[in-house]
Amino acid sequence: MKTIAGSNNRILEINLSTQQFHESAIDPQDRELYLGGKGLGLKLLYDRMTPGVDPLGEHNMLALCTGVLMATGAPCSGRFEAVTKSPLTGIMATASCGGPFGMALKTSGWDGLILTGKAATPTYLVIDSQGVQFKAADGIWGQDTEAAQEKLLQEGKGAIVIGQAGENLVRFANIRSGHRFLGRGGMGAVLGAKNLKGIVAKGGEVRIAPVFKERFSKINKRLGQSINRNPVTSGSFRYYGTNANVHLSNAAGILPVRNFTGGSHGEAHKVSGETMAEQFKTTWDTCKPCLIKCGHRGTINGQSRPIPEYETVGLLGTNLEIFDPVVISEWNELCGHYGMDTITLGGTLAWAMEATEKGLIQTDLKFGSPQGVSEMIARIALGQGLGKDLAMGSRWASKKYGGEDFAMHVKGMELPAYDPRGAVGQGLAYATANRGGCHLSAYVLALEAFFGMADPHALRWKPYMVKFFEDVYAAVNSLHICHFTAFAVELEPLLIKLSPTFVVKILNQNLSPLALNLMDLSFWPELWHAILGKRYIPYLSMLKFRKAGERVHVLERYMNTREGISKKDDTLPRRLLTEGRRCDSEQHTVPLAPMLEKYYKIRGFDADGIPTPRTLQRLGIPVK
Repeated sequence: MKTIAGSNNRILEINLSTQQFHESAIDPQDRELYLGGKGLGLKLLYDRMTPGVDPLGEHNMLALCTGVLMATGAPCSGRFEAVTKSPLTGIMATASCGGPFGMALKTSGWDGLILTGKAATPTYLVIDSQGVQFKAADGIWGQDTEAAQEKLLQEGKGAIVIGQAGENLVRFANIRSGHRFLGRGGMGAVLGAKNLKGIVAKGGEVRIAPVFKERFSKINKRLGQSINRNPVTSGSFRYYGTNANVHLSNAAGILPVRNFTGGSHGEAHKVSGETMAEQFKTTWDTCKPCLIKCGHRGTINGQSRPIPEYETVGLLGTNLEIFDPVVISEWNELCGHYGMDTITLGGTLAWAMEATEKGLIQTDLKFGSPQGVSEMIARIALGQGLGKDLAMGSRWASKKYGGEDFAMHVKGMELPAYDPRGAVGQGLAYATANRGGCHLSAYVLALEAFFGMADPHALRWKPYMVKFFEDVYAAVNSLHICHFTAFAVELEPLLIKLSPTFVVKILNQNLSPLALNLMDLSFWPELWHAILGKRYIPYLSMLKFRKAGERVHVLERYMNTREGISKKDDTLPRRLLTEGRRCDSEQHTVPLAPMLEKYYKIRGFDADGIPTPRTLQRLGIPVK
């Protein structure tokens, strides 16, 4: 096995139409400016892809990029990033994924790959250190993700596959890697449109070694200790998964209930992580290498099944007024087999239930009843009847049938399981998130609703907080490392840990730039520097890391503006702007307009939300 110091610095570029491939090197400046993962994937497509391409056409590209941390043994680093143009939203889509494929690709000698073109017939790819083999997928086309993945893994250590939803071009079809998914934006439909069933990487041909091994080992150990001290990463998420958020969201009034008309519900405890852990006797089912262990399986009706994540419970459970964990788990597994995003599916089903109530469409779907839901999931995945329209997502369906006011999406992507009327900074984060309705662009709600570190309804400094966390998490997704390490990285340093919560809250509301700039994020850039053998300068290197995240975020925004995105798109569903929640006696809504205006100024965007030439120049983004 060959040992590589630092990183492979090789990208495999594959044309499915011609069945040709070639190797390209990663530009050293791109590595410095965009780090890897998400940032590098965006830059690679920015340099190669023309604006206006059809997301389901042969000229759309999909980049799969590992980060510098992959295959080094850094905690929670077994993640890779996908970048493409989304068939759901029509703009850039990025998604992070665990599972074994990233490790297999990296140890096959590649830091990433780019797909373009369209195979003439159903195809899958086998990748090793020498390149790629194109193989007929006739025998697995039409199979679900589990069966197809089992077949592909006979030829390598890691694979990605699509199910029937991707083959039928469901606009929110996803891609499976092990027990994890590239969940949002319809990336499975991009592969389906290219006649590509999956990719398997042989793996095990290359070993990645940090250049500064001793320094890396010390940082690694310290980060692991922080993860094992933090009450989220070593407690609630480790033992109950992300579904530990059910109780927190319900208490804060931000749990989606009945298509975002509620905010809390007396039966929510029935679908909490704590209840599922007890009822299903859960065990860990995690990515490697992982210390947090948020993934779980349990015994449900005598079968071992994956325990649904919080977003799935929120959108396929409470938002449909379903509080049966067995039913939700069955729908979750069904979506996994078909290869379909549970968040957009849940949001679209909630729209369909309300549209049925209002007489806009005729279905058997009804809030509080599981009747007909499994059948509709199948019809969506297979493109049958009304399911073919719902497979386009709630934005498209509401434009055809009516009910746009209660289609809960941003830029065509359905909202995740947090109601921003109880955390208005998160409302701004939804409106400005580059890929559409996304909580992972900036997870401000944790400070607003969970930890009590920011007033959930005060507007002052929320635009700055959103920008700060957008930059940080864009950089995290470019390293690449799990988002959940943020709880340990950001909250365990003594300055934060020993400060009374009310003091942190006062600082965030009155001196947020000072408070956030004192936050110690050094674990992340220190790992990156040790692996690549670069000099680490305390604080200055951390600022450079944050600037890289800002560059990644602004590049993605600029790419979207070339697709027509502007201020008109940075908005929220009408329900969130004009209606209060049933659980809220004060009937709060999201006061978006004043926050958005300040956000543009802080970002260096013009009044229409377009990055100014000066901002692009400051960040070193070439104008095209």
